[in-house]
Amino acid sequence: MTWQGWAEIALTLGLAVGIGWPLGVFMSRVWNGERTWLDPVLRPIEKVFYGACGVDPTKSQTWYGYAGALLAFNAVGFLFVYAVLRLQGVLPLNPQGFAGLSPHLAFNTATSFVTNTNWQSYGGETTMSTLSQMLVLTVQNFVSAATGATIAAALARAFIANRGQGVGNFWADLVRTTLYVLLPLCFVVAVVLVALGVPQTLAAGVTAHTLEGGEQKISLFATASQLAVKQLGINGGGIFNVNSAHPFENPTPLTNLITAVSINVLGWAAFFAFGRSALARKDVRALVIAGSLLLAAGAAGVYAAETRPAPAQVAAHVDTSVNMEGKEVRFGAPSTAAWVAMTTGASNGSVNGMHSSLMPLGGAMAMFLMQLGEILPGGIGSGIAIMVVMALLAVFVAGLMVGRTPEYLGKKVEAREIQLSMLAVLIVPLSMLGFSAVAAILPEALKGLMHAGPHGLSEILYAYVSGTANNGSAFGGLTANAPWWNITLGVAMMLGRFIPMIAVLAIAGALAAKPKLAPSAGTLPTDGGLFIGLLIGVILILGGLQFFPAMALGPIVEHFQALAAVAAFH
Repeated sequence: MTWQGWAEIALTLGLAVGIGWPLGVFMSRVWNGERTWLDPVLRPIEKVFYGACGVDPTKSQTWYGYAGALLAFNAVGFLFVYAVLRLQGVLPLNPQGFAGLSPHLAFNTATSFVTNTNWQSYGGETTMSTLSQMLVLTVQNFVSAATGATIAAALARAFIANRGQGVGNFWADLVRTTLYVLLPLCFVVAVVLVALGVPQTLAAGVTAHTLEGGEQKISLFATASQLAVKQLGINGGGIFNVNSAHPFENPTPLTNLITAVSINVLGWAAFFAFGRSALARKDVRALVIAGSLLLAAGAAGVYAAETRPAPAQVAAHVDTSVNMEGKEVRFGAPSTAAWVAMTTGASNGSVNGMHSSLMPLGGAMAMFLMQLGEILPGGIGSGIAIMVVMALLAVFVAGLMVGRTPEYLGKKVEAREIQLSMLAVLIVPLSMLGFSAVAAILPEALKGLMHAGPHGLSEILYAYVSGTANNGSAFGGLTANAPWWNITLGVAMMLGRFIPMIAVLAIAGALAAKPKLAPSAGTLPTDGGLFIGLLIGVILILGGLQFFPAMALGPIVEHFQALAAVAAFH
């Protein structure tokens, strides 16, 4: 381990949080309908969308009206993506001549992009046409990210409402987040990436002549535009199969830094936007500190695991100082360690190394960051929403200790909010562990594994953890393009995405109907070190107690097996 490696991790995290603060202020203005410097250009376009759809953006919806609009929009999006992928072979802009996808792969892919997961059971450059990449996948990268942001906007309004009924207008939140936040930022980042060497073309590919006199067909796509929204939208699905380890997606250390920061920046921005919109800047600052500490600890854990020699290399007396298996040699172990933490702390899933080649404890840390609920910072809006749910549980625990009705941001937290909070957090382990348990004994599922033993279990567990957490990264040894995996992972993605969303909107509806209370002598301060410690404890206990047995059978036992093999060798 070197100081350069620690500095790289600190720089990546620091830039994401630092840039996220002013972006969060802007995002809050967008959610609240306040005037922005983009209004002269975008306000007329915004009105065209409302007029075409017959939407009154000033009409606030109840939480169930908001939830109904969200579900209807995503259902239509799913059907459109599925249809295009199935008909890809007969649609235009298919210079590669790719056939349509199988029913189970189209189902998985449509679910994956609609839920902002971007799990890929396929190789992008050998499966998806230019039309599919641009018309359905890139579009879903925008609107699925914006859908997550709408949840945070609605929840923020609930905390400032005083016996109100509405939580905002879903259609207005969706359109404004897409037009004012995602599109301008993605345009700027895409232009920067093109300037740094990332391709942007409709050509199918180019032919390279090798030194041996042969020819190699190299695929090309409109990569920069998809890459920008894949990272800023915290999506993660890449055009190329090796994702951000591909030199066309990530040609230089500078593009590596820009895209790594982009993974987290709008997630943290949503935290700050929520704080400004809910008039709770100090309280949300505590949430940011708690999340940053957990993410930094996760990055440090991965870095410590990956900057040591692999036990097998030590046993063979191979001279090495780090585990370089599965690493992109242009960036090295520190950049991979930082990326692993940033992409699993956020619900992003892009990779610049092979996660299956991480040391057992490095892979365990990646899984654990996702098992915490994708709140570090998670997706745009969805991360802060679940972090607030964790805060509600933390004040509830504190209320039990002192015998008082808990409060958070001026709202009493009562039985209904806790029941809905538990629904939001318990669906995650139910899906992750339930599907993993069935897959571990089902012959049809076991066919997809590359490895047996603990690492094979880790492949299974990682897949369902990633799918349910709407992350999208994978242990590369799993062959997931089969009916069992595509269908069950698709169901896991839906459970992990929409049930917590509906639960959070129901919490917002319940809170909005309550009076806004002034702090009293018995109110627990939620902006200080005591609350930060309590919140971190609740998050770790929920993650640790639920998942430790499964982790002990997978990556933890694999770690001790590796150490035992070294001892036996000597």
